[in-house]
Amino acid sequence: MLIWLSCRSYRGGIIYERFIRDGFSLETRPDLPFATIFAPCRGADREFKENLRRLFAQRYPSYEILFIVDDKEDAAVKEIEEAILVHSSDKVSARLLVAQKATGSSQKIENLLFAIPTADERSEVFAFVDSDACTNSDWLASLSTTALKPNVGAATGYRWLISENGKLGSELSSVWNGSVASALGPNTRSNFCWGGSMALRREMFKRLDIKSCWKGVLSDDFAVTKAVQDTGLELEFVPRAFCASFEHQTLAEMLEFTTRQMKITRVYSPGLWLLSMFGSTLFCSVMIASIGILQTSELGSLAMIAAVSTLMLVTVFTLAKAFVRLRAVRFALSDHEKLLAKQVVPQCIFAFVTPAIFLVNTILALFSRRIRWRGTIYELKSPSETVIIREKR
Repeated sequence: MLIWLSCRSYRGGIIYERFIRDGFSLETRPDLPFATIFAPCRGADREFKENLRRLFAQRYPSYEILFIVDDKEDAAVKEIEEAILVHSSDKVSARLLVAQKATGSSQKIENLLFAIPTADERSEVFAFVDSDACTNSDWLASLSTTALKPNVGAATGYRWLISENGKLGSELSSVWNGSVASALGPNTRSNFCWGGSMALRREMFKRLDIKSCWKGVLSDDFAVTKAVQDTGLELEFVPRAFCASFEHQTLAEMLEFTTRQMKITRVYSPGLWLLSMFGSTLFCSVMIASIGILQTSELGSLAMIAAVSTLMLVTVFTLAKAFVRLRAVRFALSDHEKLLAKQVVPQCIFAFVTPAIFLVNTILALFSRRIRWRGTIYELKSPSETVIIREKR
């Protein structure tokens, strides 16, 4: 079973790379309407100043950016105000909004719900971006072109984590996150939204009643994904909306980050959480058992042949998938080629470690629904009930 799943995963990597390359050959619409970018911020991320500059440098006819914070003294405020002063133009306007403190949802959700009603009346596309997402100049046009299709409920990109200093924790996070990224592709029914790079038509946002879907929740993207899937609409992955995100994580921070994602998954998509637990358990148990058989079986025995075959085939498929996945990302994020080229060895080697990390994540998620996110601690009571434990600035 593991050999078959590994082969299937490698085949998925080939499809993923082909889809990304094909996606870059598609033209954007020439008649793009006015759009609004919602950018909730808290703290100044790495490369924050550059991320802001790129948002103002979109190849798009006319749009606005709404930056939202929950504290006028936030570290991001000074950088945002400077960016608005320097980069605003006739083509792009920007405002800084200060939302109230969240009481029954994540602060990100509170920020978005506060900003939505203030969007320009001309806006026909709502785009959402995280403050740590490093966008390219075609990001907004590509998302909008896809979101404007009549049968599309939402358009999404995704992130790729890049470590500038090669720390072990950061590299492990990147490989872990990469395995999630490659789950996106041509299948519009199984795709999922990533809230750090997504867009909907304004009319679709109202039709799906996203404001109601967001009330009481922690995860904006899981809520949008469910709303789109429940209505039978398509959820398209947009390769040009792929974003780099720069992370410097210790091993402890890596474990906190990956476990947080899995705790959120357990609450909002329990089936996916169970599938992750099954897959990681299968990989770890079979590989450990195969190594054990090598040490105890007689040379040439059926058990020895089975163990060697399993180890060799799973290794080949795992290495090939990691290499193909990174090759696709290097094509999509060519602006960061120099840093991505350094990830070849870590991506291939740590691809064998990530199943163990996933297994630890899924087990930890079984015993706790409490997470720390951007300085705030949340208790995930249910998909529609989030309790704020305390804030730590």
